[in-house]
Amino acid sequence: MPIVYTPTAGLAIQRYSDEFRKPRGIYLSYPEREHIHEILDHWAEDEIDLIVLTDSEQILGIGDQGANGIGISVAKQVVYTLCAGINPRRMLPIMIDVGTNNSRLLEDPFYLGWRHPRISQEEYHHFVEAVIEAIKDKFPRVFLQWEDFGKKNARHHLDRYQDRMCTFNDDIQGTGAVAMAALLNALEVTGTPLSHHRVLIYGAGTAGCGIADQIWEQMVKEGLNHEEAYRRFWLIDRQGLVTSAREEIDYFKAPYARPSAEIACWGSGDDPGKLLDVVRNVHPTILIGTSTVQGAFTRKVITTMASQVEHPIIFPLSNPLTLVEAVPDDLIRWTGGKALVATGSPFNDVNFRGQSYPVAQCNNALIFPGLGLGVISSQAERVTAGMMDAATQALASSAEEEDIQRLLPDVSHLMEVSKNIGMAVAQQAILEGVACCQDNDVESLVESNIWEPVYRPYKPIKMPAK
Repeated sequence: MPIVYTPTAGLAIQRYSDEFRKPRGIYLSYPEREHIHEILDHWAEDEIDLIVLTDSEQILGIGDQGANGIGISVAKQVVYTLCAGINPRRMLPIMIDVGTNNSRLLEDPFYLGWRHPRISQEEYHHFVEAVIEAIKDKFPRVFLQWEDFGKKNARHHLDRYQDRMCTFNDDIQGTGAVAMAALLNALEVTGTPLSHHRVLIYGAGTAGCGIADQIWEQMVKEGLNHEEAYRRFWLIDRQGLVTSAREEIDYFKAPYARPSAEIACWGSGDDPGKLLDVVRNVHPTILIGTSTVQGAFTRKVITTMASQVEHPIIFPLSNPLTLVEAVPDDLIRWTGGKALVATGSPFNDVNFRGQSYPVAQCNNALIFPGLGLGVISSQAERVTAGMMDAATQALASSAEEEDIQRLLPDVSHLMEVSKNIGMAVAQQAILEGVACCQDNDVESLVESNIWEPVYRPYKPIKMPAK
């Protein structure tokens, strides 16, 4: 997994033009916007179950990678096959090339993409609309995954198209589902209901807000009304704590904005609205990092949090390793072994005072392959909130047979986990009436859609003498 996916995928994408050997998918470039249908018709396979679509604006923790971003679509599809048995011939990576603002790429003589700054938002949305309509015409029953779009466009696309086609955003929904599954198991350890927790999200972008949305929905299911649930969150972005005092707030952050008077009551902190100041005053029980700010969870931040709660739940989820908010070894030592830890990158378990502390990896590969398997098996027309919840619950329960303090199953169990998630998603799609396939034997249905490579046996043949 670390070779075909994160963290190696990030390096491969950065060097994609330098290492180019052959095309691995379709490029839909803005200058060719009048020929989208024609370009799609050139693909050799007509039966496509799954498309991973990117515009490469926000790849992993490395930002705008232009046309090189086709590499993330390829990597995701490798994981779909590896972890859930999705037929590689029935998947299609697509790169929407709308230019790049990465000056290094624009000046690189080997860069394969369109040498142009990213187009205006108006041009961009018209182009995306044309791309989606062409995809729907060519592959009307395809499952489309949005991958590594910028935070504003990612949310916009999901909101605009999720009721028009079978679509899913891994950075928003996938990240949120995996973090939620780990959190459900952490709650089993603490014994405290989710509705009693105080949640601090450090890095209120696409992933951070996606996680917040998943936790908020779970709080509402546990009995809080909408406003009560929103009041259990504090979100920090590059400008500091998200409050109602801001002149402009992204619409997906607005419900979480704290009253501006709240900070005024905190007194004279050293850094009002910043991480340590918020931890001191809020006493969070859950701290989640999606900021890509290396070392942001300092010893002072963590010891302050640990002094206020028995079992702090701390998830530094940023990728790659060089951008993680804190490493598990420090988190365990600084909290005296009290912290419940999950990370975005793979880390070894921590040995502290003669005891081993498990570290779960919140890897999206734990969720999206199984979701895709369930969608394809049931021929679902939509990805509903109920289907996402079924995937989350199935993932959380997959850790029960292991040490529950690990919070999530190990990636070595991905095939089994993906099959369980696939069955749960397919069953939910059938129950909600969004599945075209109504087979009651869900296990057999899912198994019949798992592709396996067949390696033909061979043996040397002794050629007759001339």
